[in-house]
Amino acid sequence: MFSKKRILIIICAVIALAFLLRHFVFPPKDIVPRQDQDFCASIHVNDTAKLTNELRAIADSMRNKTGVYVLEDGGGSLVTRAWLCEHAEKSIDIQYFIFSTDNVGLIACDYLVRAADRGVKVRIIVDDLMVDAGIHEILTMDSHKNISIKIYNPGQNLGKNIFQKLAVDGKVVITGGRNIADEYFDYDHEYNFRDRDVLLLGKVVPQVTSSFETFWNSSTAVPVSKLIQEKNNNFADNNRFDRLHQYACNPDNFWPQLRKEIVELPRVFHRITESGQLLWTDSVSFISDHPGKNDGRQGMRGGGITTSALAELVKRAKHTVDIQSPYLITTTEALELMKQTIARGVKIKILTNSLGSTDNPEAFAGYQKNRRALLEAGVEIYEFRPDAAERVKIATGALQKKLNYVPVFGLHAKTMVIDGNVTAIGTFNLDPRSANLNTECFAMIYSKQIAKGVLQGMHEEYKPENSWCISRSFNPDSKANRIKRINTFTRKIIPRNVL
Repeated sequence: MFSKKRILIIICAVIALAFLLRHFVFPPKDIVPRQDQDFCASIHVNDTAKLTNELRAIADSMRNKTGVYVLEDGGGSLVTRAWLCEHAEKSIDIQYFIFSTDNVGLIACDYLVRAADRGVKVRIIVDDLMVDAGIHEILTMDSHKNISIKIYNPGQNLGKNIFQKLAVDGKVVITGGRNIADEYFDYDHEYNFRDRDVLLLGKVVPQVTSSFETFWNSSTAVPVSKLIQEKNNNFADNNRFDRLHQYACNPDNFWPQLRKEIVELPRVFHRITESGQLLWTDSVSFISDHPGKNDGRQGMRGGGITTSALAELVKRAKHTVDIQSPYLITTTEALELMKQTIARGVKIKILTNSLGSTDNPEAFAGYQKNRRALLEAGVEIYEFRPDAAERVKIATGALQKKLNYVPVFGLHAKTMVIDGNVTAIGTFNLDPRSANLNTECFAMIYSKQIAKGVLQGMHEEYKPENSWCISRSFNPDSKANRIKRINTFTRKIIPRNVL
């Protein structure tokens, strides 16, 4: 029987081999497909829009308070990101665990290149293990005089992953659960995530930009040009981004309905502001871990800033703790904290993925091992249904018009609400990796109004048509297909603390 240490070494070796094969031995070819006509000729690109002008009406509020708006649907979150990039004047700072080169990823790259062409300085930090692009594509992006790309923790370990956020002009930030890939914006035809981001404007933004600077200047973030080279490149070609632009202009790739939504976003934003849905408060904090989180000498222990901050929130709870986490693998410390909290009369509800909705059999196998212990501690557990009724409302309208069915949705939101007063929205999963290894972040918002809105969505997802209520005598594992059940069963040999 393999020891836990040997299993961990095998896992690391397999991941490292996969990375080498993908990027150096068999790098993807022609990620950006050639287009057979000029699609951009009919697309008006706004090169004169300025974020300062669009935010002038709320400039006074931004000086002393933080504007907060929760982005619940993927389509709206995608449109907001695109609009911000289109209106950026000085800088765009991007930090992501996953930046895929699928449809959404290529469209995102197009917006970044167009911003850089206007003179905007674009900086990108992406995780080592999740660089889903060929050498040529990465170096081509980095070759732009106004774009710089760094790789976080290149080849160091089993994914000391970075959190995700986008900051524009030091004025506006989006942070939360979404990475850059089709499935995070309700764009995938088969499987999408029910996720959550938060838009922040004004006072708290310097905390976020300071965090980005810490990562950017850290020795753990290495310029991509120092890691890889490509012979016989043509990075001086002024037309090297033309294929990317044509791809993004193709209406089959970026639907005209979404372009229309981007154009109309200022009017929508004005309505949101006037209606009070954009909340102004001086009680918002941005909590983030330091690069590297811990030195590794404690293995999957050691915690971090985000771990301690969330634990303190739970310790101060008086009535209720509502949690959404796609992966639920409680450490001994986390389980003990929940027991103590419930013993004080606090009700804890957690919504996580079912076997049928999860995208991660390994993590679900870890959750299966301690599901009973959570129930015995008094935690109320709900598991998201792959056929959740609300996925019809969540799915991007443009996608539903294109397809004659609704794709499967899985939970990816990482949110905690305490006593209906405090809301934490970010990247933290309830698992040992987030607790002790991955660098995570979240916005902590002290507002009954924001908490009420988020809880409304949570309570909707507790309903039987959207999730299953788990008990000692019932779980929906048998409702998943046979292949998924077998894959999950085989993953149980992996030690829980590496999942």
